[in-house]
Amino acid sequence: MASAEPVRCPWPGADPIYVAYHDTEWGVPEYDGRALFEKLILDGFQAGLSWITILRKREAFRKAFDGFDPERMARWGPDRIEALMADAGIVRNRAKIEAAARSARAFLAIEEREGFSNYLWGFVDGAPVQNRWRALSQAPAQTAMSERLAKDLRARGFNFCGPVIVYAFCQACGLVNDHLVDCFRCEECAALARTS
Repeated sequence: MASAEPVRCPWPGADPIYVAYHDTEWGVPEYDGRALFEKLILDGFQAGLSWITILRKREAFRKAFDGFDPERMARWGPDRIEALMADAGIVRNRAKIEAAARSARAFLAIEEREGFSNYLWGFVDGAPVQNRWRALSQAPAQTAMSERLAKDLRARGFNFCGPVIVYAFCQACGLVNDHLVDCFRCEECAALARTS
């Protein structure tokens, strides 16, 4: 007898890529600065598009963007920007590509000063916000915290990081646990939070 599918948040639907992302990544507290940088850049590329579009191109982005190595991205010049504009595997948006290079420089400044992970987690006092939504309609598109973080990121040199994008980023990286209470990942992600 086949085992029953677990109850999960409804937003991934039946798309296997989306389901795997929901089940293994979304909402998992991320503490690695480079991984957080990658996700923030990808969320910026999602602006105006669907997240599944970015997920399907994620490996091509990783290859094109030097594995999201901020030190390498910070050195991109006009020739590299032009090469990326010719790469059909990624979203070819000049403003977003140029912003990724600027964001890499901003990341390096934050990383040197306080650590990018420490900086981001400071906006939630070092522990994931544990929401207890029963329906998708209860989850906000942005919050006062995402507004503060978006404003601060922009002040430090990041682009394509408005409060809605930033809230989606916080959900994805586990700074906020927005798995619905009946989703099997809700308690699993809550249990992954650092306690110290």
